[in-house]
Amino acid sequence: MSDTPDDPMRSAQLNMRPVLPKRFYKAVSVLEVADGLAIALDGKTARTPARMPLVVESGLVAEALAAEWAAVGNHIDPALMPLTRLVCTSIDGVSRDPAPVAAEIVRFASSDLLCYRAEAPASLVDRQRASWDPVLTWAAERLGVAFAITHGVGHVQQAKALLDEFGLALPSKPLGLAAFHTITTLTGSAILSLALFEGRLDAPSAWAAAHVDEDWNIEYWGQDEEAAKRRAFRLSDMEAAALVLEAHRHSAK
Repeated sequence: MSDTPDDPMRSAQLNMRPVLPKRFYKAVSVLEVADGLAIALDGKTARTPARMPLVVESGLVAEALAAEWAAVGNHIDPALMPLTRLVCTSIDGVSRDPAPVAAEIVRFASSDLLCYRAEAPASLVDRQRASWDPVLTWAAERLGVAFAITHGVGHVQQAKALLDEFGLALPSKPLGLAAFHTITTLTGSAILSLALFEGRLDAPSAWAAAHVDEDWNIEYWGQDEEAAKRRAFRLSDMEAAALVLEAHRHSAK
């Protein structure tokens, strides 16, 4: 394909690329403010897309945010700033109305990845059982009700008491809830999110458990380069959310 100005396809592709703002600051710092810890750019508090102050409660999260902003090159690319995107989502969206976010997490729990098992081949069945059964056993002890599991694609109904208990176990603060939701959507499992939130699993273990099926397929059929790139991008979001949950868990102690 030609890169000349007369090439209409190339021109259209260039026009679709987002125009990224240039880095306009030199120094990044963390400032104590009335509501917590603010990320400051050349001494001025950074703001979210909705023009709200970029402020968090946790020192761990604030330092990680500052590091993310300090690592910016010539242009500010939100795609490379997963923690900033998560915090902005929390401030601009979740904090205003957390109930729908919590309800969606509970809906994930009602049809959780860990409850739907392969019927064959035996090697995949065994791998799912080894990875998922210990987490489900822990969840049953934690919530007082066991998750029902099924094999194949048929729907299995979860007990209302179980889902009610699950809703009570969610993080209480908007940023923690946003992180929990992010991990749930990335993994397809609210149960893995809960295990990570409560320290039953670490982030690499939760990520591996979420990708049992995918990794089994990669072993047999090979890795697709584009799929690998998408997975790496999702992993960066997972790591940012896991850091937030770690901070939330420690602040609750």
